[in-house]
Amino acid sequence: MDRLEHFHDTAVLIFADDGPKLDAATVNDFVSAGWSEEASWLAVPLERLGDGFLDLSTRLAGEVIQKFTNYRMGVAFIGDIAPWTEQSKSLRDFVYESDKGAAVWFVRDTAELAARLKRRLG
Repeated sequence: MDRLEHFHDTAVLIFADDGPKLDAATVNDFVSAGWSEEASWLAVPLERLGDGFLDLSTRLAGEVIQKFTNYRMGVAFIGDIAPWTEQSKSLRDFVYESDKGAAVWFVRDTAELAARLKRRLG
C-alpha cells in the first residue's frame, strides 16, 4: 500500500512495490496521487518501472521524468540499480548526472532518500 511520510518537513509519497507500472501512459496517475497527498516528492520502487524504462534508447525515462519536472514534483527511484548500470554506460552516466541535481535521484532505500533530503535542506 502506498504511504505518505515526512522526511525533514518534506512530504514524500512512497509507492508500494506492487501496482501499476510507471510509464508514459500512467505517469499522470503517479503525479495525481502525489498531488492528492500534497506530496512534493514521489518515491517509486524499481519494481514499479515500466518495461524499457531503464533502457535509455526507448526514451521512456526521459519522457516520464520530464513530466515530473514540468509539474515540479521530485522523484526518487528506490532500489539497487547496479545490475542495470553495470551493463550500460549511458544509464550509469544518466544516473550520475541525475543524482547531482535536485529533482531526480536514484537511491538504494528510503533512508538514503531521507538523508539526501536533509542535506538538500541544509
